[in-house]
Amino acid sequence: MRRRYEISDEEWNVIEPFLPPTRKPQGGRPPKDRRQMLNAVLWIARTGAPWRDFPAYYGSWSSAYSFFWRLQKAGIWDIILDHVSIEPDWSQVMIDTTVVRVHQHGLGAKGGKLSKQSSRF
Repeated sequence: MRRRYEISDEEWNVIEPFLPPTRKPQGGRPPKDRRQMLNAVLWIARTGAPWRDFPAYYGSWSSAYSFFWRLQKAGIWDIILDHVSIEPDWSQVMIDTTVVRVHQHGLGAKGGKLSKQSSRF
């Protein structure tokens, strides 16, 4: 079942070729489902929650963190970002309005051209 904000099949098909292979050449335990790990990392990025407050349905937080860190060390996040930013998908655009401010002169403050009556809301 695909949860809200998880990547679609089309998005996965674009990103998957950039991820490392499922088996390490030296052997060892096979990794978790890479799509699930990617969705887990994206959940952390979207919510801003600490790794330890991770939902249980994604598995272990430490596995997801290890996946994230391995991709970071290998520079794979930069490669993925470069590739997906070539042709952006404008269906999801977010603006954080907590940092959008108007300069004091733009509000008609001291020395501005707006009258007091027109600057009231």
